[in-house]
Amino acid sequence: QVRLVESGGDSVQTGGSLRLACAASGYSIRTYCVAWFRQAPGKEREAVAHRYDGTGSTDYDGSVKGRFTISQDNAKNTVYLQMNSLKPEDTAMYYCAADVTAYACASVRSKNFAYWGQGTQVTVSS
Repeated sequence: QVRLVESGGDSVQTGGSLRLACAASGYSIRTYCVAWFRQAPGKEREAVAHRYDGTGSTDYDGSVKGRFTISQDNAKNTVYLQMNSLKPEDTAMYYCAADVTAYACASVRSKNFAYWGQGTQVTVSS
């Protein structure tokens, strides 16, 4: 059974850094599309980063490009999101998501992902 468990969320000040982790079980992150989404109060859930190892595809939302990095440790079957230069507008619940199809990484929308973690809260103070 596919399971995703996020960790690493915390409260930090503007300019700080965090590394989120998504520990996966029941599947290989080398064969699934994996993505990080976030949802802030009053806003829609949005994709911030995704990766598909099968094609080497990695991309980021413009709001985080240059500050966030998605990576993975295949031995640990874990996906990471390194978050640097954090801003108050980064405050949100962050979710790890996965789907068996490469298509999910071609069109990164919530509805295209079958598996989700429980979320981890990131709060950045101004």
